[in-house]
Amino acid sequence: MTSTIAPSGIDTTASPARALVCRACQARYPLAAQHACYECFGPLEVEYDAAALATVTREQIEAGPRNLWRYAALLPAGQDPATRVSLDPGLTPLVAAPHLAAELGITAPLWVKDDSANPTHSFKDRVVSVALSAARALGFTRFACASTGNLANSVAAHAARAGAPSVVFIPSDLEQGKVVTTAVYGGELVAVDGSYDDVNRLCGELVETDEFEDTAFVNVNVRPYYAEGSKTLGYEVAEQLGWRIPAQVVIPMASGELLTKIDKAFTELIEIGLVEAPAGGWKVFGAQSAGCNPIATALHDGRDEIVPVKPTGIAKSLNIGDPAAGLYALEAVRRTGGWMEYADDDEIRAAIRLLARTTGVFAETAGGVTVAVLRKLVESGKLDPSAETVVFNTGEGLKTIDAVAGQVGPTHRIRPSLRAARDAGLLG
Repeated sequence: MTSTIAPSGIDTTASPARALVCRACQARYPLAAQHACYECFGPLEVEYDAAALATVTREQIEAGPRNLWRYAALLPAGQDPATRVSLDPGLTPLVAAPHLAAELGITAPLWVKDDSANPTHSFKDRVVSVALSAARALGFTRFACASTGNLANSVAAHAARAGAPSVVFIPSDLEQGKVVTTAVYGGELVAVDGSYDDVNRLCGELVETDEFEDTAFVNVNVRPYYAEGSKTLGYEVAEQLGWRIPAQVVIPMASGELLTKIDKAFTELIEIGLVEAPAGGWKVFGAQSAGCNPIATALHDGRDEIVPVKPTGIAKSLNIGDPAAGLYALEAVRRTGGWMEYADDDEIRAAIRLLARTTGVFAETAGGVTVAVLRKLVESGKLDPSAETVVFNTGEGLKTIDAVAGQVGPTHRIRPSLRAARDAGLLG
């Protein structure tokens, strides 16, 4: 069955978005605050006018602002700068990593897409800017989310910038760094005694109440728009590489949505004609922690279903035990010929230090997961060391400093004298 498309608050004269479409049964709906299909309960995503997308040029993008809004013509909302709710994230560094490559036995160019350079120091600023710009167009006046930390930071900061109230929900055992970097913005911060999946379930119930009818939960009722913000990571990598797609990408997975949207971005760029399809295509690799690896486990077991798990381990930003986009992440990895792996806490800590020592990038635990998995993929032969590779660091290490605090510190302790420095071997 197909739903009738009705007008909404999204300005379709400026936006290329035309409808929401179910990923499972293809039913179509208006551009409204809806995230699940009424026909089959499948997830919805934004459908675009192909003719509108086809008018976008490299020159148009390159002449745009030095943030994610250079891709506004490819996004569902935010075309008018005056209506955006945004910290203007994006255009983060693509860091060459030759020393890391040498340590891992990679002979082709290796790059780290470092999204810790965003305003609240994670990739979540991308998805929140797009989601809340859509939410404002749809008439919402309060902003909210369920979060493992980074999203809470971003929603609270965006609301503060916009002068709007916010209420964000987090697990009560979240890292203190992420609690402080959310609470400082002055919105309501609700710590829930339970896992992220418990928090998310509560938010799904709250959004249906009259008391929250004015509230946009970025990863619940406006989730289709939120997810589209992740595509800008893929757009940027292609642009920063001179308008081409890398042969291999390694992406951390929580819900699995980031992986699917980067893959979608590459596909869209080819369809629009902004890049040429690589001769051998591209391979997508997923990274999870051993404490929360339901998507990778399904791939390893050859299953087409995700069995929820109870998350453990230090990579709390990836601790989603029932990942909403897990099946779609499996599809993307299988279709492209990639693979998924997972890393335990000790491997994550070692990888955080390795990345910092070889690139000058201090990653949070999710970045440690990605680099640890990169190492495993090379060692197992799943990833081609002679093919150009991009790995994604999605957050700042200062948010999860406890992960390595007990492993690093001063290499010397001396008295303040030249003799003490000499005795310590500092003068050769």
